[in-house]
Amino acid sequence: MSQLALQLRGWRLTTAEILYFMPDHPSLLQSYIWQEVDRAPDFPALKRFLDFWERRLDGRLHSVTVASARLVQPAEIRTVAEVGRLH
Repeated sequence: MSQLALQLRGWRLTTAEILYFMPDHPSLLQSYIWQEVDRAPDFPALKRFLDFWERRLDGRLHSVTVASARLVQPAEIRTVAEVGRLH
C-alpha cells in the first residue's frame, strides 16, 4: 500500500529520537533519529524497530521520545467533478 493511502487511513509521520549508550564508551549517550509513517497510538513499526535494536545492536537504549503528526487530512483532498476550459 502506498504511503498516501496509509496516511488517508489515519497513519502519521512519526519521528523518534532514540538515546542510547555508546557500546565502546558506556558513559556517553548518542542520539539516533528514526522517521517512518506509522499508526498512532500503537506505533507498530517503531515497536518492531526497537525490538530489532534490542535483539541485534550493541548500544543499550536509554530513552525514546516520539512525535507524530498527520500530514494529510481527509478535508485536504477533494475530487474534481468537472474540468472546464477557457479560450
